Amino acid sequence: MIQTGRGDGKRKDHLKAIVDRILKVRGRAIVTRLGPGTEGMLRALAKARGADIEVNRLARLAVLRTRKVRGRMPIAPMGHVAIIAAGTADHAVGEEARMVAKELGSDVEAVYDVGVAGLHRLVVHLHENVNKGVDVYIVVAGREGTLPTIVAGLVDAPVIGVPVSTGYGKGGRGEAALLTMLQSCTPVLVVNIDAGCIAGAVAAQIANRMAGARAGKGPRRGRDNSGGR
Repeated sequence: MIQTGRGDGKRKDHLKAIVDRILKVRGRAIVTRLGPGTEGMLRALAKARGADIEVNRLARLAVLRTRKVRGRMPIAPMGHVAIIAAGTADHAVGEEARMVAKELGSDVEAVYDVGVAGLHRLVVHLHENVNKGVDVYIVVAGREGTLPTIVAGLVDAPVIGVPVSTGYGKGGRGEAALLTMLQSCTPVLVVNIDAGCIAGAVAAQIANRMAGARAGKGPRRGRDNSGGR
């Protein structure tokens, strides 16, 4: 099990204690929604614990790994996750999903700026992904949020829709995108607004179980690969 924690809304001393405990018990921790000064605190903690730290400032996410886990990655059969983001304003949420799915042991590729305003870009990339045997798609979109519905109608794989709080006016801040995805006439699993971490975790669980089944290992039992704290 990989533990994740949100950096915002917590005092730095509380967050430090939580991450330190996770590293001691699990050897690996993901911290999302990094706030001001959080990166410096985590880097100091990683140095004190002899851990590696990987920070993605766009995604506002950090991954810490101690020595005991560095030699056994990936932690699960490597499924294939594709991330598709509608516009450049959606990159941060797409990167959060990518980092989490990758850390959970999936082979992840991301394509950005292929929204419905230029549908020809999407068709080209979907053709390439179908030929690669993608297990799960994460589709990130703001404004009216139609992209996951379109993708789900074109591919033969699960699609996770992530509404993003871009856009303005009536239904802005991701609300219109969320409602559109919930009303999709094609089958789409929908997470909450800006929930890239959740989408990445769910996609990795699905993809890695599919990879395990292909390898004849069957589904993993227990909560070895689940996140969430």
